Amino acid sequence: MQIHETIGGLRAALKPLRPAARIALVPTMGNLHEGHIALVTQARRHADAVVATIFVNRLQFRPGEDFDKYPRTFAADCEKLAAAGVEHLFAPAESEMYPQPQRYHVEPPAEHADVIEGEFRPGHFRGVATVVMKLFQIAQPDVALFGKKDFQQLMVIRSMAADFDLPIEIVPGETVRAADGLALSSRNGYLTDDQRKEAPRLFRTLTKVVENIRAGNRDFPGLERAAMAEMAAHGWIPDYIAVRNTFDLQLPAAHESRLVVLAAARLGSTRLIDNLEV
Repeated sequence: MQIHETIGGLRAALKPLRPAARIALVPTMGNLHEGHIALVTQARRHADAVVATIFVNRLQFRPGEDFDKYPRTFAADCEKLAAAGVEHLFAPAESEMYPQPQRYHVEPPAEHADVIEGEFRPGHFRGVATVVMKLFQIAQPDVALFGKKDFQQLMVIRSMAADFDLPIEIVPGETVRAADGLALSSRNGYLTDDQRKEAPRLFRTLTKVVENIRAGNRDFPGLERAAMAEMAAHGWIPDYIAVRNTFDLQLPAAHESRLVVLAAARLGSTRLIDNLEV
């Protein structure tokens, strides 16, 4: 695996591969787990060469969030990516990605970026869309993979690629879970032992909502309130549990069948997100 710290270095390495080889991009912020490696494995089925990135993007963190303490495990990440067959790793310093303060940004529409997760993390998807657009321009992949655990992020990136007519296929990866149902996340490492035992409740609560919908309960606001109360009764601080359509995450009509239940809640100081499609 070749490791590139500069934009020019990555571009020079990829240039001889074009146009014959199909290139896949797997963006990450590092501290990799099996969910990331599953995306790499999936990428290999879509391309001849896989480019992974490790970059903790300051633009998507609000003041007071965990940018400074976000886990950085570069050596271990490199071992995992090399073992998974990644040919190229792009791991730039912040000064390489942002040699001056970023003046131009990608602004997702408010109906995509300011709802659900965006309501609690204003500006988050602006930062995500901006850095992903930069990575797309740097690597110029044919296909890019993003996990469904960040369902709203996936929707924003898909919409951005479509609106800008980017020649990039956006491929979703299924959420990878621990045996007890907890969605794998880089932030799970913040949990204490007792919190880790409690954490699967988020998945169980979402599962209950999905089961109710499949059984014919279309009182979405009532299901959301009951699920929020269930979490709060066990010491969680829920931000939201929301039933939305899968296309643009707007409020669904009563007859809609393509639905997703999204959730974010704090357990102690750790904020966990998850979702389940109906």
